[in-house]
Amino acid sequence: MTLLNHHAEGSATAPPLLLGPSLGTSYALWDAVAPELSISHRVVRWDLPGHGGSAAGLIGAGATVGDLAGLVLALADSLGIERFAYAGVSLGGAVGLHLAVHHPERLSSLAVICSSAHFNGSKPWEERAALVRREGLAGLAENADARWFAGDFTVPRLVRDHRDADPEAYAACCDALAAFDLRDRLAEIAVPTLLVAGREDPATPPAHLREIADAVPRATLVELPGASHLAPAQCPEAVLTALRAHLGQGAPRGMAVRREVLGDAHVDRAQARQTPFTARFQDFISRYAWGEIWTDPTLSRRERSMITLTALVAHGHYDELAMHVRAARRNGLTPEEIGAVLLQTAVYCGVPAANSAFATAQRVLAEEEGTA
Repeated sequence: MTLLNHHAEGSATAPPLLLGPSLGTSYALWDAVAPELSISHRVVRWDLPGHGGSAAGLIGAGATVGDLAGLVLALADSLGIERFAYAGVSLGGAVGLHLAVHHPERLSSLAVICSSAHFNGSKPWEERAALVRREGLAGLAENADARWFAGDFTVPRLVRDHRDADPEAYAACCDALAAFDLRDRLAEIAVPTLLVAGREDPATPPAHLREIADAVPRATLVELPGASHLAPAQCPEAVLTALRAHLGQGAPRGMAVRREVLGDAHVDRAQARQTPFTARFQDFISRYAWGEIWTDPTLSRRERSMITLTALVAHGHYDELAMHVRAARRNGLTPEEIGAVLLQTAVYCGVPAANSAFATAQRVLAEEEGTA
């Protein structure tokens, strides 16, 4: 099967985040947001069938949002992504809601932006589909700005994408919107959920997002003044702020683990030394190293300590080694076990490296014994 056209950015080892577009747009909708999100995530944004670079034949007349969700899952599978955070706008948001209800095991979190659990019944979408099949997209593209943006704001690239979309595929997406209604399933959504509404949005006004927020357990609702239907394009900083807070759930968990492993005194000193210049790095460490890697249950903390000690000896990071000798003790390693790990490094990392490592570890263990 042909896959949805997509663009990936960020580290392949970072937590994956898939971004879905609105009807009539391409993944360019996320141009002002995705590069910033890729600092901490593996961001994959995709095009709807017949939009941007995606083949029109991926869907046909009578398509459903479930069909589009299936295409998104096929894309994720092709990229080796099992579980991912998801954020989508309008039709892209509807895809996210469908995934959260029907494939909850695939989502780690959900953000629904300027979207709805229903799109005002089937008739207006059936009429739009018929119009597009009959006359094409030029007429709709002429008034796209009024539907998408507040005030005089515009994004010519997105308007051009609207005009250039395949009419049959666009009409099939209208068919999907016509049939979509998940209101009676919203209470089943269990993943952390963010709702973002544009105060000036005529297509999916804030009441639609409030309806979802009221039904989804522990959902968070943010309303953006001055934003219309394509909030990521018109108000990217506000959308970024909301998404960062939503996606940052690993940071508090990571900070807790960091304190458990390294000790409060060390973490407090690191926090006290933090400056605006180093703040994002400290956030990265808490979110990724401690919130993603050290919390992975595949290896125990004892095992992670042994691996970490070996890696630090191999690279000669003896200041970090001292810190992780203390951490290894907190993680349950005895002085004898630490010594055995360092002896192993003499074989594989070299005797001089192990000699320095033993000196560092002996100093730390003696200090620990003196304060016991």
